[in-house]
Amino acid sequence: MTSGARPSTTPAASTADPATIARTFVDARRAARALPAFPGAIPASLDQAYLIQDAAIGLFPDAIAGWKVGRVPPHLQARLGEERVAGPTFREALRTPRPGEAVALPVIAGGFAAVEAEFVYRLALDAPASKTDWTVAEALALVGGLHIGVEFAGSPLKAINDLGSTVVASDFGNNAALVVGPEIPGWRGRADASMACETFIDDAPVGAGTAASTPGGPAAALAFLLGHCAARGRPLTAGQYVTTGAATGIHEITAGQTARVSFGEFGEILCVAEVARPAAR
Repeated sequence: MTSGARPSTTPAASTADPATIARTFVDARRAARALPAFPGAIPASLDQAYLIQDAAIGLFPDAIAGWKVGRVPPHLQARLGEERVAGPTFREALRTPRPGEAVALPVIAGGFAAVEAEFVYRLALDAPASKTDWTVAEALALVGGLHIGVEFAGSPLKAINDLGSTVVASDFGNNAALVVGPEIPGWRGRADASMACETFIDDAPVGAGTAASTPGGPAAALAFLLGHCAARGRPLTAGQYVTTGAATGIHEITAGQTARVSFGEFGEILCVAEVARPAAR
């Protein structure tokens, strides 16, 4: 996922510390309540943003089932010193639908919501906790399968993408759910460009692409994430899923709309956006 940027404005609560910002985001997500502005000083660096994300992970009452990888916009990469951004997917937000089953995606009224076609790795092995530098070949050796999927990008903050990649990283990488579809047969022998997908909102085409749409393809995103998570003391483990970037773009969706992502011979994923409800206490 790529997040844009605009000149930032500091909200009134500009002195809020990472723990306070994290608590505000987690409480808003759990209450299905929109936030009118970023709840504190906008992080100046990704390191600062991940401090907020780590605090929020500690507050969230669920285990991590996987991770998403998105893109830092090219015009921000030099300043932030990174090409990609990451965020967790939690167990309660993992969906594995049956063929033909439409997945309900909870949209926070007044917040941000979008669907993204994704190619999703399933890990078969634990990553070494101390290894922070990975080649593509080393990363792929941990993989048990490559699946079709959809990342549901969602946040209580409507302007999350507009405010830039540090804000995206602060709120779980702007991730709200992960839909994992069938495994792609023979994926190791397929070229990235041969795995195509197309996204439709209310049956209208909104974007098309392939596994090669993101720079370096899915494997480069996985190699980045393995090093990134190890450096944060959160090495990837067997059974986790990794989304690797928006192959057809970021497509905003509102409650009542439907989405269909076709991966051709590999199948399709159906989604329906619904009004989010507060989480059970």
